[in-house]
Amino acid sequence: MFAGHKLRIHYAALDQSPKWRTVDPIGLVIVRDQSYLLATRSGADRTYRMSRVLAAEELPEPAQRPDRVDLDRAWQERSTQFRTSGNQIAVLVRISPARREELVSTALAVRTEEPDADGWLRLEVTFQDFRHAEWALWQLTTGAEALAPQSLRTALRNRAAAIASRYGESS
Repeated sequence: MFAGHKLRIHYAALDQSPKWRTVDPIGLVIVRDQSYLLATRSGADRTYRMSRVLAAEELPEPAQRPDRVDLDRAWQERSTQFRTSGNQIAVLVRISPARREELVSTALAVRTEEPDADGWLRLEVTFQDFRHAEWALWQLTTGAEALAPQSLRTALRNRAAAIASRYGESS
């Protein structure tokens, strides 16, 4: 990337089989301990999570990119576009104060926050989509409880039941 050449990457996009892609790299950014490759592909802006790049090879042809790039600005523009597109979901959550930062660090936004009667917190947070919400709340185990939407509560309950069944007493 630093040599200014095109890259061929073997990329495993979420829920897709890995594919080879030829990109014009622009730069690398690190956000919340995740690395991202900012690039263009066929002239269109693309962002690739580095943990999903399975292989990469430098090609001999020069990358088509601007001479100077403001990576902070480019990241802000792309992340804003990402957050405002798609199937965002608002979730009402009860959470232990000890787990609050974990939740907030994975959510896109905190809409409301208030203390609950038992010392826990009640937050309304926004996630990028349903899967993101389910994943984030699952990570918090018993330190959080999704209150709404019901579909998320059901998904978490079903996931817990499947694990409990797997580890149930064997005969």
